[in-house]
Amino acid sequence: MSDIGKILPIEGYRVLLKRSLPVEYTKSLTHLYQPLVGVTAVSLYQTLINELDFQEESAAQTHHTLMNYMNLPLDKIYRSRIKLEGLGLLKTYQHKSSEHSVYTYELLPPFAPAEFFGDDMLAQLLYHHIGESKFTLLQEHFRVQHSDKGTNITAAFNDVFQTFQPDAATIPYMETQENSQVTEETFPSIDFSWMEQMLQSRMIPAKKVLTAANKRLIHQMMTLYGLAEFEVEKAVLWALTEENTLSAGEFKEACHDLFQSKNQSSSIRLAEKTTNKAVETDVKPTTKEEQLISKLENISPKELLEDFSNGEHASGQDLKMIREVMTTQGLPSPVMNVLIHYVLLQSDMKLSKAYMETIASHWSRANLKTASEAMAFAKNQKAQYQERKNKPKNYRKPASKEVVPEWFKERKKKKPQAEQTSTNTAQNNEEFAALLREFSNGKQ
Repeated sequence: MSDIGKILPIEGYRVLLKRSLPVEYTKSLTHLYQPLVGVTAVSLYQTLINELDFQEESAAQTHHTLMNYMNLPLDKIYRSRIKLEGLGLLKTYQHKSSEHSVYTYELLPPFAPAEFFGDDMLAQLLYHHIGESKFTLLQEHFRVQHSDKGTNITAAFNDVFQTFQPDAATIPYMETQENSQVTEETFPSIDFSWMEQMLQSRMIPAKKVLTAANKRLIHQMMTLYGLAEFEVEKAVLWALTEENTLSAGEFKEACHDLFQSKNQSSSIRLAEKTTNKAVETDVKPTTKEEQLISKLENISPKELLEDFSNGEHASGQDLKMIREVMTTQGLPSPVMNVLIHYVLLQSDMKLSKAYMETIASHWSRANLKTASEAMAFAKNQKAQYQERKNKPKNYRKPASKEVVPEWFKERKKKKPQAEQTSTNTAQNNEEFAALLREFSNGKQ
């Protein structure tokens, strides 16, 4: 129900295809993409392809027409569109006007089967969706047959033509022909400084490990398995060869094992991401506490330290200390941010490893996952400490816990009776003496 109203039936759309489709794109859609996104999303993709020949340049089709074509409500069409976007089969552009928005749907060609199996993330997803036997069957069916062509003696451009001598600084560095298509632009911009520092601290050449292809693989596995930075560090160290290169196969297996151990052998499948209601309604944090929690949820520990240092670079010693505490106790990044913030405020802006480890072990046992949980827990613990501190002390001597013999208890019970008997005897003696005095006076 939350997707209703995202787009309206009266709003228009146009379809765009800039690149030609591979010859076997229908096989890719049916056998490789459909297990991941579902039949409705694949049907939407094919419907938009067939719309290319019928759309008019002057007027845009309405989404109501698309609803009639597919016999589906608009919220299901919207969810299918989002799936295509997430898997790289569609780009959507919105043009807002005074009346209604018009959308441009740019179709992206699916991978050919051989390229699909060359993508580590997509191949892993398909493996977990359809199982090992079916995956192996498809992989063998679409395997490219390499014949022995002999030595490549094809003339290069520079061997045949001459234009000018390029500046060496402008030539991009390509490690091998095999990875020539993988550049920094082929994956999202990610800060790998944490990984570089970890490798350098172990005297491992970071540039040799963090190649463009390996960065792309690391990012894909982090996204696929939902791994934290310290878990990826473990996987990278496990998959390093004797030559300090990253074994892609062992790295993928290590990431999968980490996921399995953390999620108790849960199956890996694509599922629609549930967004927070606050995000859906564009509700922004209003109070200072909400703004702080939002910041701690989305910032890295390194950036948090730099904020406290007025933009100065975080020291390697502090980062190493935080990494060791974080990896040892397994704290998520938002919880670690709250811990750093708390320790700095409580310790006159100093980071004490012993103090951090004490609190971190407690928070780890409490199984805190988010910044808001950590902040609420810290407040509660501090309030309990203040309450115990301000509570008036009772100096009453505690009751003795010594074992009292039974004969002593019986003696204490008999003692009051003896005292009472003694009191009665004294009283009787006084009365008797008085009677004697009266008797003596009478005789005289």
